[in-house]
Amino acid sequence: MRNFVAHSVQNLRPSGIRRYFDIAATMTDVVSLSIGEPDFVTPEHIINTGITSLRQGQTRYTSNSGIIELRRAIADYIERLHGLQYNPDNQILVTVGVSEGMWLALKAILDPGDEVLVPQPCFVSNPAAVEMAGGVAVIVDTSIENDFQVTGAQLEAAISPRTKAILVNYPNNPTGAVLSYERMKEIAAVAEKYDLVVISDEIYERLVYGTQHTSFAALPGMYERTILLSGMSKSFAMTGWRIGYISATPAIMEAVRKLHQYLIMSAPTTGQIAAVEALQNGDDDVRAMVAEYDARRRLIVDGFNRLGLTCFEPRGAFYAFPSIAAAGMEDEQFCERLLYEEHVAVIPGSAFGRSGNGHIRASYATSQQNIEIALERMERFMKRHG
Repeated sequence: MRNFVAHSVQNLRPSGIRRYFDIAATMTDVVSLSIGEPDFVTPEHIINTGITSLRQGQTRYTSNSGIIELRRAIADYIERLHGLQYNPDNQILVTVGVSEGMWLALKAILDPGDEVLVPQPCFVSNPAAVEMAGGVAVIVDTSIENDFQVTGAQLEAAISPRTKAILVNYPNNPTGAVLSYERMKEIAAVAEKYDLVVISDEIYERLVYGTQHTSFAALPGMYERTILLSGMSKSFAMTGWRIGYISATPAIMEAVRKLHQYLIMSAPTTGQIAAVEALQNGDDDVRAMVAEYDARRRLIVDGFNRLGLTCFEPRGAFYAFPSIAAAGMEDEQFCERLLYEEHVAVIPGSAFGRSGNGHIRASYATSQQNIEIALERMERFMKRHG
């Protein structure tokens, strides 16, 4: 019998993250710095709003675009954060997390063979999402020399007649990099010069430290060219509620909505109702979580530098991305040996693209106590191998 699996799926690269989760799941006493998920429980007032909605029988499908109360809350939230105005009736759609929003955005704009410039290191699913939407991911490597910020010159060098879009993810997973305003202007100039769309994944927009995040759509001339993605998962510790959103011009959103209506009946009803509460009354919770993340960030970065694992300062998200050159190993070997020998789970930088080689991703979305234990174990490891 023939192989019925599509070639396009066979050619997708498996996630480089999952293997380390699977190994860690077979072990005891593992300190995990591998999970890209807040360790905080969703704030109680948000949980209670969701529970109340269930008890009131709000368990049916919603409007395909999302409940209007949430779309209005999202519009108010974006305007409050970024000074941008989106019409909740035809410029905002509620998605099942940013993952669905990413695919919708790509599928809405790409014809087969269209190219998307994808700066790396980046979240593992970004190039795959381009391919699943029928496009070609053109990788643009960033480096520590530019603090993992892609430059306009790098993007311009990668452009071809098939280039349709630039996909940016800042604050960045896995590096923690935040684009400076000057770098953003460089990217905007390239988008304008070559008539490109910019898909901007800003899920970590609230998790920044000692700097300010500027939404790409807020740059001069970029509102019409930007598809803005964000959601509730990271800033509000609502990963399991699966609520994201996508905002763009009415013409793009018409295409996005057409895809969404065939793919998803509606995002989870309970999550939508809880998200209204989060957006309207959750700022104090976000500030408290950001303060704690910042303390952990300083602890882990200082610890890595002390161990000789040179680490540039991450200014966003909740990841550190140190170099492991001092260990004299490839990143996959480093991660595997660290897990087996000291029961500390981190992710090899190469899982996020070839420019991540020689680095590891360590999430500080865990307690300071766990970070201290992990650093103690890594110190033993480095004394043996460093």
